Amino acid sequence: MSYKHSDSHLFGDMLSLVKTLPQQTTQALKGKYACWKLSRPFHKHRRNLNWNEAAAQIIRDQVERTVDEMSRSRNINIYKEEVNQPPFTEADDAILRQIQIDTTTANKSNITRTQAYLQCYESNPELHWALLAHMVSRNGGWNMSDLKGGLVADLTNTSLRDDIYRMLERCNALIFQDAYPQLQLYLHSKKQGRSYFHLLPKFHVSSFMNSFWNNFWIDRNSALLTVGLIINEQTYIEGRVVQHSYFQKNVFQKPEYKLHHLAHVNQILFPLDKICSNAIDDKKTTPSPGLVGLVLENFGNIEERINLGKSLYGLLFGYREVLDHVTSYAKNTTFQGSRSEYWPHLFTPDRETALNSPLESSELLEHEWLPPGQKIYSPVLNHVWFDMPYDPIPHYDWLKNKNVTQYISKPSRPILIEMSHDHRSAIQKTALAHDIVRGFT
Repeated sequence: MSYKHSDSHLFGDMLSLVKTLPQQTTQALKGKYACWKLSRPFHKHRRNLNWNEAAAQIIRDQVERTVDEMSRSRNINIYKEEVNQPPFTEADDAILRQIQIDTTTANKSNITRTQAYLQCYESNPELHWALLAHMVSRNGGWNMSDLKGGLVADLTNTSLRDDIYRMLERCNALIFQDAYPQLQLYLHSKKQGRSYFHLLPKFHVSSFMNSFWNNFWIDRNSALLTVGLIINEQTYIEGRVVQHSYFQKNVFQKPEYKLHHLAHVNQILFPLDKICSNAIDDKKTTPSPGLVGLVLENFGNIEERINLGKSLYGLLFGYREVLDHVTSYAKNTTFQGSRSEYWPHLFTPDRETALNSPLESSELLEHEWLPPGQKIYSPVLNHVWFDMPYDPIPHYDWLKNKNVTQYISKPSRPILIEMSHDHRSAIQKTALAHDIVRGFT
């Protein structure tokens, strides 16, 4: 008798979900229009990225020559050490030790890395990549917390959740391990008034970056350096994480991960401390605070990751109001990994007061937000995950062929950038998947 009752209850729940589909379609169409409408005001105040094409061509040529020289060398390690370098001094050794200590300390967790990037940008605003990395690292933390949040936790089993976390954490940690010493070498060079970039190989930085830093030391072209770092860091994790046999087997090739990826759209979000004043209409069609950003369709595709990174840079530094409001948000909002940091009306880090309905998608469709006292659980990162020691990093120079120079090009400003409605639609999509899974458990 109880079985029939349960089956009847499940059928009723599923029927309720089906009835929401037309409304979801309508909401999606409204969202696309809203994205176009709300993106337009940002376009009025563009910032010059100051791309130096002549310098970019010089770097392309230098990278190609480096590839040729490395391919002629029978031992790449010998090649690295025999490049004309100034003598290694006691001052060099002191700087190396200090950077190693600072990097290890700041590489403790996603939260410490995210804060370190922001501190670096605040004291050196010419390092555009540091602010971009700070915002992307925030997104990484939100994605990690989602794995144990109110919607996503039901979509994966414990083992897959742990492996996805390991993958996200290792990407985050390895990028920091490679990039932060580079930023610190620049800070020491700036402080001492002389270049210390001859120490890059001591941190196992790819020879790809030599020309970018040497050029930046001379003319401070922020856009060119940012593009170089984007290419370098995404290629750095390609072999060490994305194509690693463990993550291929236990994450990327898992059908459950693919379903999780479809349900949990990978949006890179930049919250604004307030919505662009010209973007608000009298009917207030967008939630507050507003969000700008882009979508990463396929994390496993390195070309897409590089191009997305360049577009995110064009978004962040190509529009004046975006840069002003995102920077203000970053400086004034403490990062702890909960999505309540940007939409406190929809998310809460308090599990006890969070919504626990089997039909959360229906709840979301019925209200712009949720009824008072009902919010989606989005935990603080270090409350649900713990610092995880990672395996030794394989040291090798990823630079092997000249094709990579095709990515050394001027970033473009994306057009459709306002993400408030798209983000709410993505949450609705995840909630629908959550409801279906809950209906069968």
